[in-house]
Amino acid sequence: MAHMDVTPVQRETDWEKARAIRTQVFIEEQACPPEEEWDGHDATSRHVLGRVDGTAVATARWRTVPHEEEIVAKLERFAVLSDYRGEGYGTQLVHTVLRDARRAGFDTFLVHAQAHLRDWYETLGFESTGRTFEEVGIPHVEMIRRDDS
Repeated sequence: MAHMDVTPVQRETDWEKARAIRTQVFIEEQACPPEEEWDGHDATSRHVLGRVDGTAVATARWRTVPHEEEIVAKLERFAVLSDYRGEGYGTQLVHTVLRDARRAGFDTFLVHAQAHLRDWYETLGFESTGRTFEEVGIPHVEMIRRDDS
């Protein structure tokens, strides 16, 4: 697996790169309406940016949400540029975000996974809650991961 450096988004230039990746993946490739992508949660989320040989190629965010009477870390907006998919960067991104959320004290992690990625999330320790839904015309499945504390 190739190596990707994943760091927190801390500067405006990092945020611009993360935003450009999300625009390309979600708005351009997946036809997500911009008003859905820019949902108002970015200011209260923790963002990361993945770089390969200095080039920004991936991003994700996580934030806290209530879920079944507890506060959990919701992992969201995982995006890898198309030229870099299939190299394991998405897996590295998920592991990095999980570690970051664990450092913040969380041991329960929620994802609203695109349905075609369900099996991949299962390999990362997530299990379906059984809840399925459509978001911007894309089938999704709610998945949860509980780590022993």
